[in-house]
Amino acid sequence: MVRVTTTNRREVLRAGAGLVAGGAFAAGCAGAPAEPNATASADPSARASGHPAATSRTVPAPRSYPGQPAQITHGPRGRPRVALTFHGQGDPELATSLLGAAERHGARLTVLAVGTWLDEHPDLARRILDGGHDLGNHTQRHVAVNAMSPAAARKEITDCADRLQRLTGSIGTWFRPSRSPTASPEVAALARAAGYPHVLSYDVDSLDYTRPGADAITRKVAAEVRPGSVVSLHFGYPGTVTALPAVLHELDRRGLRAVTTTELLS
Repeated sequence: MVRVTTTNRREVLRAGAGLVAGGAFAAGCAGAPAEPNATASADPSARASGHPAATSRTVPAPRSYPGQPAQITHGPRGRPRVALTFHGQGDPELATSLLGAAERHGARLTVLAVGTWLDEHPDLARRILDGGHDLGNHTQRHVAVNAMSPAAARKEITDCADRLQRLTGSIGTWFRPSRSPTASPEVAALARAAGYPHVLSYDVDSLDYTRPGADAITRKVAAEVRPGSVVSLHFGYPGTVTALPAVLHELDRRGLRAVTTTELLS
């Protein structure tokens, strides 16, 4: 799998040079307010570079899934599995509580991390991976990546990939665009050039970022989830932490198992 290097960074630059920036897509985290304790520092790479071996388990590199579209919204419908995917940002204590609750239940999650969040809390890369979860790229600053110029969008993708590479030895298993459930064609092309064969979208939006309360989050997921679903959730919101046990109980009741997205598609 292609890794982000100085050489292929030049190739990414050439690939993006002729692209026209895509318009912003509505939805999902497009409407989400900044999460608690989220930062948007320009490039605090010096701090991150102080953690070259921050995790004891290397995250697998991205891989191609033959038969799957470039933008994946769900997995196979014939198997009793679902993927709970989390936008990685916000209060690290809430993130740690949520990961612990999932693990006690035997569930494994997919975390799409924001680069500035990893800069602020590099030890969470270790925590996520050592818990058996997937870890991926949700851009460097959680901005409206589809609305950016090709050069700026490319930097959002590769800066976060650099953080993941530094902390884990891999650019991350998945890429999800920020502020939109799907990537524009231009952003999808830039992600492929950076080493991500697929964009990870979802077919169930919990709307937890609107802070509707734990019961409403549980009802929304329960009403829409089915075998193969990819569910969008967020770190940083207490209601999501409170809702998770009820969501997992509902999956159990239906005979569905929460697995990583890698396992969902394997």
